[in-house]
Amino acid sequence: MKYSRVFINSLAYELAPQVVSSSDLESRLAPLYQKFRIPMGQLAALTGITERRWWPKGHRLSDGAIAAAHKAVNETGIEVSELGAVVYTGVCRDQHEPATACRIAAELGVSKDTAIYDISNACLGVLSGILDIANRIELGQIKAGMVVSCESARDIVDATIEHMLAEPTMQNFAQSLATLTGGSGAIAVILTDGSLPLKTTRQHQLLGASHLSAPEHHQLCQWGLQEAGHLLYREFMRTDAVTLLKEGVELAKHTWEHFLAQRDWVVEQVDKVICHQVGASNRKQVLNALNIPHEKEYPTYQKLGNMGTVSLPVTAAIAHDAGFLRVGDQVSFLGIGSGLNCMMLGIKW
Repeated sequence: MKYSRVFINSLAYELAPQVVSSSDLESRLAPLYQKFRIPMGQLAALTGITERRWWPKGHRLSDGAIAAAHKAVNETGIEVSELGAVVYTGVCRDQHEPATACRIAAELGVSKDTAIYDISNACLGVLSGILDIANRIELGQIKAGMVVSCESARDIVDATIEHMLAEPTMQNFAQSLATLTGGSGAIAVILTDGSLPLKTTRQHQLLGASHLSAPEHHQLCQWGLQEAGHLLYREFMRTDAVTLLKEGVELAKHTWEHFLAQRDWVVEQVDKVICHQVGASNRKQVLNALNIPHEKEYPTYQKLGNMGTVSLPVTAAIAHDAGFLRVGDQVSFLGIGSGLNCMMLGIKW
């Protein structure tokens, strides 16, 4: 995938307000820790995550997405009527039907010819949405579009802790560890063809993207519902973190080779990278495998945890605000998601 007329003009985000420390979660797991003589502090030691953020109880996902969407519109000054598509890409949704994007689009007041729909691709949803909008722009179908997402970890972490205490086994602990890293936040990305009069100076050109998959590993990370009784279902998430990391790194290596060849780049020509935020071990192994110096990557997982689809674009926005990403930088977004899928985007910042 190569692009010549696609620009990212806004990366607006909303962070969940409640800070939840790793020690807070471990205090709830005290009986399990005592049974297996696990020392307190292991969650932060194993993941590098000291805290994450959660939405308040009863928070509606689309509310977070709408807040980020309004920020994006205000930042760019774009006329909402110019949005040819509004795409919601979160793992978490308001309901099965209709698309969560519908309420967001209604709150924005988009025109009747705006395409409105949801996309699901695990932690790569926002990247998938960006490419979907980019394709529409490159084909001349629309001049602008918005990708929006909101993720919430509160309910699944609460359910996981209850399950860990009800079935206190080391296997359950190992398969649940990744879930405890979950954070919450929202993002809105506006892309245009560069022709609209906007008040923002942000104009990051999307150059191209590579996507490879290994669907034979689709069972390594699963989040869904399982039957708990007659007409009663319980939310669950389980992850084979060790195998997921091993196979994810292998897929990332092949995707990186494909990406560099497509862009006709060598590693040294990539000035900065923004990775999907999982944890310390994932960051180290992915960067080492791709031969990327750690100082070229901007991490946020320590304080924000893994916010799913929201993690990578929010990290890019924070890195931009901090001056880490500068005008003219050749930047790569690196995402690996359960499935397994791997996506890498090239952007001239």
